[in-house]
Amino acid sequence: MTSPWVRYEEPLRTTLTRTLTIALVAGTALSLATRGRVTWPIAVLVMLWPSLGGHFVEIWFLEWLRPRLSSERVVQLAARLGTWFVAGVLLAWCMALTASTLTGLVVRTLPWWLGGFGFIGVELVAHLGLRARGRPSVYDGQG
Repeated sequence: MTSPWVRYEEPLRTTLTRTLTIALVAGTALSLATRGRVTWPIAVLVMLWPSLGGHFVEIWFLEWLRPRLSSERVVQLAARLGTWFVAGVLLAWCMALTASTLTGLVVRTLPWWLGGFGFIGVELVAHLGLRARGRPSVYDGQG
């Protein structure tokens, strides 16, 4: 039985360019927002969790979980949102742990569920960009 899904392929250079650029921009914003309490290199490292880690979560969903689920749209969408939520919670925890370990500061964490909903929001915005460029996205059920 063949899968209705097209295998996700992207050159490593493209992936690294995108995820590192996101981490650099978000890390700069984090360092500025903390008025330098989190230095720029540490802030960039912390922001690699959602950018590069988020990429690997998406690849895991596309290549491992999605083919094992029913191809019904509602099942796929629920699984995608659930994956993003759990990943967001875990990535937020990893970001806080990394920041506190590397800075020695007590990192004030937000409610655990906020990371999940925040990551869903980030992914939905990212998929709007994909849709605007005519690429498969969660909005058309192809990505």
